[in-house]
Amino acid sequence: MTYNSAVNRAYEMTAEEDRLKNIDAMGEQVGSIYSLLWQELAWLYLTWAEYVALFGTKESRVTLLNGAAPAFTRIVQDSLWEGIILHIARLTDPPKSMGKSNLSVRALEEALTDDVLKVRVGSSVKEALDASDFCRDWRNRHLAHRDMHLALRTGGEPLKPASRLKVREALGALADVLNVLSRYYFNSTTFFDLDVRVGGGSGGAMSLLYYIDMGVEAERVREERLKSGNFDPNDYRPRDL
Repeated sequence: MTYNSAVNRAYEMTAEEDRLKNIDAMGEQVGSIYSLLWQELAWLYLTWAEYVALFGTKESRVTLLNGAAPAFTRIVQDSLWEGIILHIARLTDPPKSMGKSNLSVRALEEALTDDVLKVRVGSSVKEALDASDFCRDWRNRHLAHRDMHLALRTGGEPLKPASRLKVREALGALADVLNVLSRYYFNSTTFFDLDVRVGGGSGGAMSLLYYIDMGVEAERVREERLKSGNFDPNDYRPRDL
């Protein structure tokens, strides 16, 4: 069995080449839906890797971010978290809502005509729905809409518990749905969470953390120079950012 990371696969062929390969093996409708879902999930995993690199790995990283820009750090943390929850909820939506089709794993299951494969995918979809149930609750009553009783704290049913562990389980369940098809048609699977395990890729969250760390250290050294009176003229140089 072959395992590929989302990033490596993206470099091996273009999205269009991948789509055509999938259509050739799975048929027009299933191959097209599968390809789009693969791209969605790959991007979602990359976003999750960045979130984990910043806020879910070391307390020292959170301390560094808060020391540099606490208000902005809170905005970034909340925005990434809520975006991930919403994305998972979208990928588990019904095939149609309000008469319009949705791109989701449930739509993928509905599009299948192979009875054996439909049963296998259906089983994985059910597990994905169970694992992501909390995301739809948060989307429906807190993110996309605000439940009045919850907002006012006047006896509304509490939101389903959400945590990094639950997000990982939901992402893994979505990956399992797509990997049912990739095993069936290509005898391979995608190792979507490789970048989460290695802490994100270059040019992302880790690069930002290194630059912030260097900036914080440079500011500390500058302040020491100013206090000692042994300052450099560049210490007062205006900066146009």
